[in-house]
Amino acid sequence: MVLKKSLVWAAVAAGAAAVAVGVIGIWSAPETSAAADQPPTAQSPTPQGQGQADQGQATTQAATATSNQASATQASATVGGAIATVPGMPPVIDPHNIYSEIGPSHLSPALAHDLARVYVPNLRSDDVSVIDPATLKVVDTFKVGKSPQHVVPSWDLRTLWVANNAERSNDGSLTPIDPTTGKPGASVPVDDPYNMYFTPDGKSAIVVAEARRRLDFRDPHTMVMQFSISVPDCGGLNHADFSIDGKYALFTCEFDGSVAKIDMVNHTVLGYLQLPLPATRMREDSAHHAGQMKMPKKGMPQDVRISPDGKRFYIADMEADGVFIVDGDAFKQVGFIPVGLGTHGLYPSRDGKSLYITSRGTHAIHGKPKGKGSVAVMDFASEKIVADWPIPGGGSPDMGNVSADGKWLWLSGRFDDVVYRIDTQTGEVKQVKVGGEPHGLTVWPQPGRYSLGHTGNLR
Repeated sequence: MVLKKSLVWAAVAAGAAAVAVGVIGIWSAPETSAAADQPPTAQSPTPQGQGQADQGQATTQAATATSNQASATQASATVGGAIATVPGMPPVIDPHNIYSEIGPSHLSPALAHDLARVYVPNLRSDDVSVIDPATLKVVDTFKVGKSPQHVVPSWDLRTLWVANNAERSNDGSLTPIDPTTGKPGASVPVDDPYNMYFTPDGKSAIVVAEARRRLDFRDPHTMVMQFSISVPDCGGLNHADFSIDGKYALFTCEFDGSVAKIDMVNHTVLGYLQLPLPATRMREDSAHHAGQMKMPKKGMPQDVRISPDGKRFYIADMEADGVFIVDGDAFKQVGFIPVGLGTHGLYPSRDGKSLYITSRGTHAIHGKPKGKGSVAVMDFASEKIVADWPIPGGGSPDMGNVSADGKWLWLSGRFDDVVYRIDTQTGEVKQVKVGGEPHGLTVWPQPGRYSLGHTGNLR
């Protein structure tokens, strides 16, 4: 079977405002193609407009620019007060709040029959735990591919993809989940899918092939390869977010302590930005948020999220114990916010006023249970931490998302084999036991018009 869908977008101008009508679709298991698992063939860069996705199978090798070149290009443009987006991208409704369409009242009618569930990929047990949020019970568990890392909503919101990157082996895959039934379909062989995003126009899935230092652009339904961008100086290529106009994206380089800027129009690497670390960081053997020690030589940047007005990017760093602030257009660091031990995930509130920041309680990639994990709340307007919620008894909050009504923050407890449900008003924590080493869970359904990927970066 193939994915059949009907996309209906309508934009109506009213002064400087625009109104977008959401996505309508019908899910069926995507067709598995033998070509989907074939890595691209490296070639020299091709001229703009040639050898791109419209040819269906061509591959581009990205030319790498310097940071100075990157900072001089790709500035977000406005026309008559509205954001001038890349062709095919839904319009930006509120230039002052890019999250205006993910509020509780913006749930798409296309999701009316989707089950209310939390889908949890368990890295060590190679399965997905399915939680009923109303009862806090695991109602289903099913096997997927090797090393499931993230559950990723598709651009059209009709499929949830489990990214199984098969750590230290070559049999990675993507497993589709039907959100109307909560059941998986047949896995599609795909090389090294650590994470996945979607282009703002919905024409491509971007498989983050972390071990290959490569971004593979694929058909968003069949996952057949379209083309690739090599990002050779980005060790630990993993998380990203897109500019307000869709013209570029910032990807973190976990093992190089840097960020890569990708031109989404010409499909090139614009440059790399090294993130300078603060002089000290938090100790792991001291009381919560107490004690400091010397920093390593480089950081370990993780999740990325854009500011509501699109002018800044926030980048969580697990070694720096905080969030770097980067001007995306100029491509330079403009600030740093100390947060917590092992700062990791970033999730905006449903009103776009706050950013929930997780800290895993350790600098280690493979930490111990009951660490000094916590969740902080940052006010977007002031960029100040306004609340800090330690996990009672210790824990390891990692990745997840916010419930559709905005009342609950759902997070995986990475080293504790649990999921946390956190009250977004009080910080009260409930726990649900799941499989081995839960990672990038998603909460479904979520409000919004389209998904840019990860665990639900909707707009």
